[in-house]
Amino acid sequence: MINIRNISPFITLGVLDLNEFASNRLEMPKRELEKAGSQFLLKQMLKTEAFELNYTAENKPFLKARTEHISISHSYDKLAIIINEKENTGIDIELIRDKVLKIQHKFLNQPEIEFTKNNVEKLITIWAAKEAMYKVYGLKELDFKLNLFVEEFDGAVIFGKIDIGSFKKRYQLVCENVDNYKMVYVLNEV
Repeated sequence: MINIRNISPFITLGVLDLNEFASNRLEMPKRELEKAGSQFLLKQMLKTEAFELNYTAENKPFLKARTEHISISHSYDKLAIIINEKENTGIDIELIRDKVLKIQHKFLNQPEIEFTKNNVEKLITIWAAKEAMYKVYGLKELDFKLNLFVEEFDGAVIFGKIDIGSFKKRYQLVCENVDNYKMVYVLNEV
């Protein structure tokens, strides 16, 4: 049901199976279940109940009166949270499905189109990487085609960048398979 692990001395990653978590909360609507799951997973990851989860006006999660940076993602029956004690972070988890083929024109730039060649797993990975970087940025003004870029990859390590106005940053991300999902999270700024 739950998998928590340290990625580095200052990064913790947690994944919760919402179907199993929901087994004794059958009457709970999906949004409430996701909120309860986030609280439950954070308690396990932080090893305390002494925290308050809040959101900015742009819907970016943060822990009130704490210094850790967090990011939360959910897709169908999976919930993922990353906590980074040093720098801003982002995570996205996506069910692997071919619906992404129909929307790729909305988020891919030309080099990414040429790289993915309609490969569903690569498309989902790029979408998740861009979502993770979008969460790092934390503001709503990014265009996925014009401001977020993912370099060609072959394996679990991915590099991407955000380029908008004076904000130009490059990130190292990691892609993992979790059952029939792709999970991508920001490891660090490079």
